[in-house]
Amino acid sequence: MEMLLWLPSPTCDVMFVVGQEQQKVFAHRCVLACRCQAFRGMLSQAPVGSSVPPQGPFILGNVQPEVFLAVIEFLYTNSVTLNSHIALEVLTSSVEYGLQDLCKLCVKFIKDTLSVEQVCEALQAAVTYGQVDLQQHCLAFIEGCTAAVVQTQGFRELSDVVLAQVLRSDRLAVDELDLVQAVREWAHVSSAVLERPVPEVAALPVRELRLPLLAPSELVTLESYNQQDLLIPVENIAAAWRAHALRRGSGVPSRLCRPRRGTRPRDHHKHLEPHAK
Repeated sequence: MEMLLWLPSPTCDVMFVVGQEQQKVFAHRCVLACRCQAFRGMLSQAPVGSSVPPQGPFILGNVQPEVFLAVIEFLYTNSVTLNSHIALEVLTSSVEYGLQDLCKLCVKFIKDTLSVEQVCEALQAAVTYGQVDLQQHCLAFIEGCTAAVVQTQGFRELSDVVLAQVLRSDRLAVDELDLVQAVREWAHVSSAVLERPVPEVAALPVRELRLPLLAPSELVTLESYNQQDLLIPVENIAAAWRAHALRRGSGVPSRLCRPRRGTRPRDHHKHLEPHAK
């Protein structure tokens, strides 16, 4: 199989040039066209004016050779050899090529090999490609080792929508003060990458921070930091102070007054939950 794909053969009648390495990959048109509608369209008669002959070469510069070979392997054998370095990219290709069975194999592999370093990237991919089962699996994994996950580069690269989804969970195993700091670091990275102000990129996730859970001394420190980057809207901090002053979660959504699994107990917590509105 490997010799057939990497080296020309009398029976091969199509060639791809893959990746920045410009790796040549040889295959059989009939196999690809029979197994995959996307390839069938690619390999059909070239458009009028095209300089690409029927046998190629077809240039696929944005795909890693190892990833493309995994797709080809699946088309020939209905199985695939994956590793943690290419699994998410093969998942992406499976969606792009409309290969649902390959997608299922990728999802199973990702679930079986999930790690702290890769779980956020896997969650982002799961949301992007509508893989609900993988989303749930990744979220449960994050809930089990939140403190480690929020320190990873993958966490800092989450989209605002996916980060907000994570922050809605009651089962995160980390204290709220640590979550605030993690979101602050995420926001500064996103601000630099997107070239947008910190308050703008963080608007959605910040809504899910449970500021009423913080003690008064922690809110004072939070306000000090907030003067520098304006991460949290003033009205959100004011609502947390009001909850302390009234000794109840007045005017605060009830979800923001619920301690998470990893929340450190504070004396005022007993006044929040029963009366939260």
